[in-house]
Amino acid sequence: QAWGGLKPDYGTCASGQRQSPIDIRDGLALQLEPLHFDYRPSSFGVIDNGHTVQVNVAPGNAIDIDGRRFELQQFHFHRPSEERIDGRQFDMVAHLVHKSPEGRLAVVAVLLERGAAQPLLERVWANLPLEKGDEVRAKGTIDLTQLLPADRGYYTYMGSLTTPPCSEGVLWMVMKQSVQLSPDQIDIFSRLYPMNARPMQQASGRLIKESN
Repeated sequence: QAWGGLKPDYGTCASGQRQSPIDIRDGLALQLEPLHFDYRPSSFGVIDNGHTVQVNVAPGNAIDIDGRRFELQQFHFHRPSEERIDGRQFDMVAHLVHKSPEGRLAVVAVLLERGAAQPLLERVWANLPLEKGDEVRAKGTIDLTQLLPADRGYYTYMGSLTTPPCSEGVLWMVMKQSVQLSPDQIDIFSRLYPMNARPMQQASGRLIKESN
């Protein structure tokens, strides 16, 4: 509630009309272009930045959307999920943040729910830094395709960053199928961040598309 008044740059957090996250419902089912993930095994570093666990990956991972390439910058986690699907909230969510050469942002959200252990998260959690602000450069690589659901169907809408400065004009793609992670993996994140999800924002009549 206070973000908008903390700094002049954060004003959009209070005044914006296209803020995220939203409850995704009543999407238009359409023949959308499939998302093309060009992900490959990459070196990585893990940082606790004070509001989430963030994973920085080496250049070379990208998604192609309507012929435009967006390079993966980093991914991070929220508990519980910031997005809701028809009112349903999930245990956690991973946000994969991509940027185009022109500076446009595209975020892929992978909903995470309690179930079997997630192998990629095992690698990330094993490299958690002991101090906030420190980055642990991990040995070996991670393959980000392990974090993606088998079904690549998605919802898409225009929104914002969910942390200050809450910049708008962000293209969101929320994967329809969730991915499992174990209760132990949820508990590890909960020790650091029991709740770091921004509350729901008004959809304000935004168009939501759904791949069918």
